[in-house]
Amino acid sequence: MALNPTSNKQLYGALGTSAVLVGGLAYVGFGNPHSPSFVFPPCPFKALTGWNCPACGGLRMTHDVLHGDLAAAFVDNAFVLIGLPMLLAWVLVRRHRGKPAMNTPALIVVIAAAVTWTVVRNLPGFPLVPTILDG
Repeated sequence: MALNPTSNKQLYGALGTSAVLVGGLAYVGFGNPHSPSFVFPPCPFKALTGWNCPACGGLRMTHDVLHGDLAAAFVDNAFVLIGLPMLLAWVLVRRHRGKPAMNTPALIVVIAAAVTWTVVRNLPGFPLVPTILDG
């Protein structure tokens, strides 16, 4: 029984995506994004504006989650740590009900939350900022 060429492409795409995801998680998990010597391109938003974007600290947060340190992950990026699983649950529930994954009101809420988080986390003295450790 021969496989459909379209399903082969989907299979290869899924395998390739999985390999890249696992490789990226391994790099972040075994490396240390808290160290200034960690090799990864800088955030373009932060490079242009000097502000932390909504996802800044995401690599450090992922590293902390992979190492079981949820308190440090919360400090590095509480918005992504809490918001991403909530958004994924929302999308899965909507798809399960046969509805489009996102609708206009939900998209507006996501954008408003990201903009609010960006402004609040960049206020002077805000305690939840991504950590860089020396040494």
